[in-house]
Amino acid sequence: MIHKITSPLYIDLPRKTMRPKRVHLNMNTYRNLHHISNSQAKKLYFKQMRTQLQGLKIKTPVEITYKVYKPTKRIMDKMNVVSVVSKYLLDSITEYKCWEDDNDNFVKTEIILPTEHDKDNPRIEIIIKEIN
Repeated sequence: MIHKITSPLYIDLPRKTMRPKRVHLNMNTYRNLHHISNSQAKKLYFKQMRTQLQGLKIKTPVEITYKVYKPTKRIMDKMNVVSVVSKYLLDSITEYKCWEDDNDNFVKTEIILPTEHDKDNPRIEIIIKEIN
């Protein structure tokens, strides 16, 4: 069976008196972000993914494919994005009990496809394929 999930490229953290703080899901932001903001971003990501993940059952082992649709034509280091989205997404899938765990015994392969430009709908599309 194949499962398709769409992930955002950023999370907007609400603030009391200012506009929301946009946290891009990439390694550069992840390593420089204060741990409290990082925790808030991960919790909001988890919440945003609820509608796609709640009640989903995924039979392991799996092969996961990532395709990044970037908002600009700028050259991007897609691994900076995929590494953080993979971490957040796989932790979310595990937390929602869609599968047993996200370790090597269950996630056998992760494939990253070439990026494409989509100004109007930047995102990461994730295909989870159950394998035998």
